[in-house]
Amino acid sequence: MKKILKWVGLAVLVLGALWAATFFIKSNSKSTIEYETHKPFISSIEKKTVATGKVIPEDEIEIKPQISGIIDKIYLEEGVQVKAGDLIAVIKVVPNEQSLNQAAGRVRNAELALNNAKIEYDRNKALFEKGVISSQDFNNQQLTYDQAQQELKNSRADYQIIRRGSAGGSSSANTNIRATVTGTILEIPVEEGDQVIQSNNFNDGTTIASIADLGKMIFEGKVDEGEVGKLELGMPLKISLGAIEDKEFDANLKFIAPKGIEESGAVQFKIEGDVAIEDDFLIRAGYSANASLTLEKKDSILVIPEALLQFDKETDKPYVEVSTGEQQFERRDIEIGISDGINVEIVSGLEEADEVKQWNKTEPIKKGLDEENSDEDA
Repeated sequence: MKKILKWVGLAVLVLGALWAATFFIKSNSKSTIEYETHKPFISSIEKKTVATGKVIPEDEIEIKPQISGIIDKIYLEEGVQVKAGDLIAVIKVVPNEQSLNQAAGRVRNAELALNNAKIEYDRNKALFEKGVISSQDFNNQQLTYDQAQQELKNSRADYQIIRRGSAGGSSSANTNIRATVTGTILEIPVEEGDQVIQSNNFNDGTTIASIADLGKMIFEGKVDEGEVGKLELGMPLKISLGAIEDKEFDANLKFIAPKGIEESGAVQFKIEGDVAIEDDFLIRAGYSANASLTLEKKDSILVIPEALLQFDKETDKPYVEVSTGEQQFERRDIEIGISDGINVEIVSGLEEADEVKQWNKTEPIKKGLDEENSDEDA
């Protein structure tokens, strides 16, 4: 009985070993991987580039004072719509002591000259009425008297201008800061009590306010030197704003900088485009924006996914592997055209009926298959 059990156990072990060996042989005789294939297809390709930048007003006007002093009162706020001539602020003049003293002295001298001229005028008038002096002599004295009156008036006006900034507080006084254009106040960088400097030939002056028409906006961005040569004035742009989702605005390219600027090792060229603003949207100055430009477009062309491409290590020319049978492939050199980063144009080398191998992403399997293919070629 024990001998029978012994032989039965031995038979079971032998059968198990044979089954394991058979399974191992069958498993290794099968292909380690099966490659998928894709056929070329007809499609359209647009080669685009994206320029990053911002949306700014086409014209932004800075309002500067014509006289130095201190901001006495600010009447408007940022974001307010203004018309040309609207009063924005008033400046309180802080006169120079020396200039003020000299102006006061000119007023005093003019008063003395006028008093003397009046005495002479009254005396000559009496003599003229008695017929003692001629009409010409009296007229000359009257002219001197009138000139003395005008000189006093001018000197007093100069004194008021130096002291207060205006001769009589008129609406056109230098102390009144008014809007020069119609638009929206973008910024008022000063506060009441701030000292400001007048604008002249030697100084830009202090900016009291900046005004722009938010209905006329432009896109300002930069493109790489490798793409600027493909741009043309008048090209359509699609502007997307970071502050407004799911909305694109139309624009036309109106400016390409003739000179590039090097930034982080790359040469960038400034571009500008007129943006068509819709009434339903409020576009604020300085919104970050991206402009999409179509550099090249082809319709109804033969394409394949760009991931199917391979490149020769020596010549760097593109090729693909085309199916010749069940999991059997041969290399075929091809000529490619434009690409949008997903699909690439096939100029020559493939037909719609061809089946192109898709390489798997697992590198060790790909390497093993390369060795197998090389052995078959040998």
